[in-house]
Amino acid sequence: MLKIGITGGIGSGKTIICKVFETLGVPVFYADTVAKEIMVKDPVLVAGIKETFGEESYDADGKLQNKYIAGIVFNDQEQLAKLNALVHPATFRAFDHWLAQLPQHTPYILKEAALLFESGSYKTCDQSLLVLAPMETRIQRVMNRDQVTEEQVKARMDKQLSDEEKLKMADFTILNNETDSLITQVLQLHHQFLNTLPS
Repeated sequence: MLKIGITGGIGSGKTIICKVFETLGVPVFYADTVAKEIMVKDPVLVAGIKETFGEESYDADGKLQNKYIAGIVFNDQEQLAKLNALVHPATFRAFDHWLAQLPQHTPYILKEAALLFESGSYKTCDQSLLVLAPMETRIQRVMNRDQVTEEQVKARMDKQLSDEEKLKMADFTILNNETDSLITQVLQLHHQFLNTLPS
């Protein structure tokens, strides 16, 4: 089974592209969504977060206190690194568990992660796919989606590697520029991935 990591900067539209692959029957592991889920459900991770950031990281019902955590890690790289050191291994464990549940004959899967390269997650994949979109388009998408200012979007972008840096590590790219057909690009890659499988 071929494991393809898919990533892209904020607002690049990688989730939409994953949905297109899903219509072709390709299983997709959404690492960022799973990370949010296991921060509540994985007992080892929950214990680690409480030990590192305090019992007040969760309320009485076991709900993660996002604002409290964000207040600690947002402008503190050292604290953010501590959080990532807890969450990333737990997400890798969840990925391995997810893989084990798939049918043996599955030709390939996608692992979608915003920080595929930053977290080292790409090392668990055979190849990587980078979604690219013009900067202005990305900023506008995120402003519309999250109801935030341009400055807030740029602050988030600054926390990710640039497209230029990601391009050096990516094996494939998709242009989500509202000019080139996404469907055509996805279909071409789909056939390419199927053809690279050992016969």
